[in-house]
Order: sequence, then structure tokens, then C-alpha cells
Amino acid sequence: MIPWIHIYGSFSIPTFGLLVATALLVSAYVLQAELNRRRGQLARLPGYTPKPDEGFFIIAVAGTSGIIGARLYHALQAPDLLWADPKGQLFSREGFAWFGGFLAGTAALCFLARRLKIPLLEFFDICAPAAALGYAIGRIGCLLSGDGDYGIPTTLPWGMSFPRGLVPTGPVCAERGLPADCLVHPTPLYEFIVWTAIAAYLWHMGGKALLGPKAKGEIFANYLILTGVARFLVEMIRLNPRSFLGLSNAQTASVASILVGGVLLWRLKTAWHGRKKEHRIVEHIAAGGDVLQTEYSRPTPECPHPERWHMYDSMTAEVEVLDFLQAIVTTVKPELIVETGTFSGLSTLRFAEGCKANGVGRVITCEYDAKVFQAAKARFKESGLAQWIDVRNVSSLELKVDGRIDLLFSDSDTAIREQEVRRFLPQMNPYGLILMHDASSAMKTVREAALRMEGEGLLSVVMLPTPRGLVVAQKREGRK
Repeated sequence: MIPWIHIYGSFSIPTFGLLVATALLVSAYVLQAELNRRRGQLARLPGYTPKPDEGFFIIAVAGTSGIIGARLYHALQAPDLLWADPKGQLFSREGFAWFGGFLAGTAALCFLARRLKIPLLEFFDICAPAAALGYAIGRIGCLLSGDGDYGIPTTLPWGMSFPRGLVPTGPVCAERGLPADCLVHPTPLYEFIVWTAIAAYLWHMGGKALLGPKAKGEIFANYLILTGVARFLVEMIRLNPRSFLGLSNAQTASVASILVGGVLLWRLKTAWHGRKKEHRIVEHIAAGGDVLQTEYSRPTPECPHPERWHMYDSMTAEVEVLDFLQAIVTTVKPELIVETGTFSGLSTLRFAEGCKANGVGRVITCEYDAKVFQAAKARFKESGLAQWIDVRNVSSLELKVDGRIDLLFSDSDTAIREQEVRRFLPQMNPYGLILMHDASSAMKTVREAALRMEGEGLLSVVMLPTPRGLVVAQKREGRK
């Protein structure tokens, strides 16, 4: 092992300190990258002012606090030694307790979240991947210095010996009647591998949170659970003394971490899934805007490669379908368009863009949910296309429309799509178009409704093979 790197004469650098500094630096880069990719969402927070180097500032404060907390917690675990030599125990280069660092670092993050005006759970989500990776790299410092964080003797081929470590393995081997050069579990290496994997998983979760709605605090809850489980298991082959119920202090802290994380995750999930999906998506859009991503509907016989399409969210029509809707308007020049199910308003805006390009036409769109309606109404006002749009807070089955409908887009709750089309069918222009979204073979309600009306002689139907399916239909009357 290499506890020290000798530079010149008596000047040496402790490898543990060098790796801790490396861990802080890498964590700062990871945290800054996370802040950068969330910049659009964070910029919408009231009072938040982004800074180009705030990730480094956060790590400097939280990292320093964590180191102090880890050292202090370790010293407090042996109060008799601390009392006998307080200066030596507090300023020793040996012995840092993970849980003490966690507590002090968390306290510092609470202070920083308040200072930066970022909601606490969201701030913890942002910091979680960097914290996990920083811990992983710091453990390599423990491995190089041989500071006593290794495990019990082992015969496994990857076992290691630390004869010249800060805490040599010789006495440990001798206590068990083994040769002085016996091998022990390189537990810091285990932790490096596991915590790096945890960091990668948390980073992936952060990416998914940008693409779609996710409860604030869910990433942090997973951090508490995963790191708690990992540390508890590693402690089973560590040499730390047992105290409470036969557990080491670190295991006790790990159990607490798992319980807190589990309760937090349960409460977040319960509250999150207790809210309407529409509200979750609308709030996500309000927080971060529309996020372009790959369509993730499952393959169907008619559309085996949905990943070739794109989407903004799981309830709005595919981006290519939105383009198609605008192209239809500019092609057939409808004077009256009726849309059921406004939702985020993206399809409405495409219709309005087409009307504006034509210089004629208007869109009547309805949304039953008051909260979703208000969000869409605000979007239309900001778009500059409000003059082409008549948005109403009413159910499609109660919507009253005067005049002949040239284009009907049925995109509300799938259970009432057939009722919608039948309701507006008498007002349809015989040569107009009826579009019904969500008509793939995997979403049978709309598809079967369209085919049923075709079987009754009411419609002539074409099924477009898009990921979620799109019916293009016309009154049979217009085909005679």
C-alpha cells in the first residue's frame, strides 16, 4: 500500500488526503453537470439566480463540513481516547466515520438549499449522484493508505494484504492465528464499485426526471436506501466493533438510513400517484417546458419501430403527428376545427399555426379539467395565436358548436371518443375529416370504436400506422 507519496526530502503527501481532494473535485464537476442539465427547470424557480461555478461552491462547503463531521464522529466513538488526547484525536489523519460525514454534509446542504432558494428535496436530488461518486473515490484513498477500513481475513483470490498500511493487517492476522501476511477483504474496493454503480443509477434517474414528471425527493430517497443497504452489507465483513444489537455503529446508521429513505419514498409515491396524471404532466411542463424525447410506446404489428418517432409527453400526440395535423390544416383549409381534449395545448397550437398560415379558420377546443384548462389558456395567451383559438372549460359531451365542422380531432378520454364522434357527426362537413388519436392495436378502445362506426356505414376509415395510432376518417355520405 502507499500511505504516503514522498515528494522531496521529508515532504510527503498522504494518499488518503489526495484522494479526498480528488473526490471533492470530481463531485464538483458531476454536480455542476447536473445543475447545467437542469438549468431550464431551475431558472423558473422564484429567487434562484444561476451561477456558472455554483457546483464547486456547494461541494467546497458541503465537502469541508462532511470531512469535519466524519472526523468528529469518529473521535466521539472513543470518548476515553478523546478525553485523554483531544488535540491528537481531533486532528489525526486517521479515522473518518461515514455517518458523521453524512450528517454534517446533509446539514450543510440544508443551509445551501435555503441560501440558493432551491426546494430542499429537489436540491438533495440534484446532489445525490455527486455525493455517491465522491464517496466511491474517497474509498480508494482508504485502500491506498491502508487505514484500517479493510475487512476480515479471506482466502478469495482478490484478497489483499496491508503490511505497511497506516493500520497494518499483521496484528489482525495474528489475533486469528494466521500468518502476518494473510489476505483480507479489500472492502474499500467493494465500496468503490458499488457506490460508483449507485451514482450511475442516480444520474440515470435524474435524466428521466428531466424527460417526464417525477416526485421531488425520489432520487434522494433511493440514495438513502441504496447506500444504506450497501454499507450495511459491507460492514458484515468489516472489523469494526459491534455495539447495539450486535451491529456496528455504521450498520446502525445504515438501518436508520434505509428506514428514513423507505418511509420518504413511500410517502412521496403515495402522494404522487394520488394526483391525476394530467396534473403531474402539466406541472412538469410548467417547471421545465416541453422536452423532446424518443417515443417509448411499445411496438405493435403495424408500427414495429416506435423509437423512430418523437414525443413531448405521454399524453400529447407524437411530434410527427403534430406536424401532420398542421399540414392537414394548411392543405384542406378548414374554416372550423373542433378539438376534444385540449390538455397541454400543443395540438391546438399546431391547428392555430395552420389557420394563421391560411389566413382563415378557427379552432374550438375544450378541456374538462379546470387546472389543465387554465394552464392551456395561459399558454395560448403567451403564444400570440389566441385570436385563432376558442378554448372552453367544458366536457366534450357538453360542448356546443354552431355551424358546420370541417375538421374534428377526437383526443379526450378514450372511453368517450365514440360518443364524441357520434355527437358531432351530424354537424360534420360531408367532405371534412375526422381524426381519432390513440387508435393503435395496443389501445383497442378507439380502434374498435372507429371500425364499429365504419361497419354501421357511418364512416370510411383509414388507420395510420403511427406508434399510438391515428384514424383518418370521413363521413360515408361524402363518399357517395
